[in-house]
Amino acid sequence: MATLTEAPPPLTPTAPEKKPPRRRGRFTPYWLLLPGILWLLVFFALPMIYQASTSVQTGSLETGYKVTWHFATYWDALATYWPQFLRSILYAGAATILCLVLGYPLAYLIAFRAGRWRNLIMVLVIAPFFTSFLIRTLAWKTILADGGPVVGALNSLHVLDVTNWLGWTTGDRVLATPLAVVCGLTYNFLPFMILPLYTSLERIDGRLHEAAGDLYAKPVTTFRKVTFPLSMPGVVSGTLLTFIPAAGDYVNAELLGSTDTRMIGNVIQTQFLRILDYPTAAALSFILMAAILLMVTFYIRKSGTEDLV
Repeated sequence: MATLTEAPPPLTPTAPEKKPPRRRGRFTPYWLLLPGILWLLVFFALPMIYQASTSVQTGSLETGYKVTWHFATYWDALATYWPQFLRSILYAGAATILCLVLGYPLAYLIAFRAGRWRNLIMVLVIAPFFTSFLIRTLAWKTILADGGPVVGALNSLHVLDVTNWLGWTTGDRVLATPLAVVCGLTYNFLPFMILPLYTSLERIDGRLHEAAGDLYAKPVTTFRKVTFPLSMPGVVSGTLLTFIPAAGDYVNAELLGSTDTRMIGNVIQTQFLRILDYPTAAALSFILMAAILLMVTFYIRKSGTEDLV
């Protein structure tokens, strides 16, 4: 009873909670991002804004250009040059498909079968980057020259008969035809397809192939059910890196094509540098950018993957 009636000991005052020290380096990542943000603003955002204002201007070099919000320039440019737009999409799509067909087996070989030759093959893949884009394209004028061995082989294999029927070549001539332009695009942008494919294929765990074999899956089934689905990020990245620059390219069409194979890049270059119609050139550039952006967005959503390498 005496223990129960004793008063409890006095409570000792608790010390106030200390605030956690402020992290001095919490703004460091933002300072590191600042140079890149400034670079994008100066060399991307500001030129885009300037070109947007140019596309709605009217005038001439003699009288000067003024922003009059003349949006009819967009409709006039599209109505006049829609064949070049369609041709650019067609050529870029054909080159992208050829790059995928040629690049996937090579990327698969490098990732799974190259062994000690992997580094050598990778050097050969990126070897075209050691020379100028212009020189690489000019080399195809010699490769596809009239009466040359390549044209002779294609003619003996009756390949030109098929391309003539498709309208991609004319007679026994390959230069100054759509086929020459697509060949140039395929060659110049093939490394942009192989490198993402190789990166994606290399990430695949080899034990998945062994597990598929243990389940009595044939090699074709393993590729269809395991390898290709897991390599879809590389496929999407490679096709985008190939299609986007190919659609706006003008060098291959200028050097390997003719007036009948002009792409929208050739039209924009002519409007900017020869005709000096800056509003039309700017409007064409924005139409091309918007069209590619819509196609890329639709393609990424339909591809079923957003994990791009």
